Amino acid sequence: MTDSRIDIQVFDEFANVVSESQVMEAVSSALKSESCNPDTHVSVVIADDEVVRELNRQYRGLDENTDVLSFSFTHEGEYYGEEERDKSETDIDFVLPPGENDDTTLGEIIISYPQTCRQAEVAGHPVGQELTVLLVHGVLHLLGYDHEEPDDEAMMKAATSRAMGQMSPRHN
Repeated sequence: MTDSRIDIQVFDEFANVVSESQVMEAVSSALKSESCNPDTHVSVVIADDEVVRELNRQYRGLDENTDVLSFSFTHEGEYYGEEERDKSETDIDFVLPPGENDDTTLGEIIISYPQTCRQAEVAGHPVGQELTVLLVHGVLHLLGYDHEEPDDEAMMKAATSRAMGQMSPRHN
């Protein structure tokens, strides 16, 4: 594990089914596999479909459910909406609390727990395994990985494999 600071917020309705230690291990493993600064700070929110869908609509222009969103403090993501985005609604300067270092704060990962459950059922594996994959995926997006082009997708898959290989077998 790393000394990274990982802040976790789990919506009340999922508090009894989401293991914070699993979230910590998945995020830490992804950061460690990418040789991140040990002081790296990441926030994770385990939310419901409604919140994630609204964020997806507002910040990506896609009015649809999704599994994971990553909001990087170092680079901007793609906006896929057909209409012009209202920049006043989405371009807000993020001010870090005193003492926080911009160089170590990667951003925030927001996961829809209900979508995670649906995907796990379709894939035929445990929800915890799906959550782990989504957490790693979210961290990799914060680090600049993408999967829009075949070469980028191959790099992201390799990075995912490295991160998953560092975790205890119960999460793979």
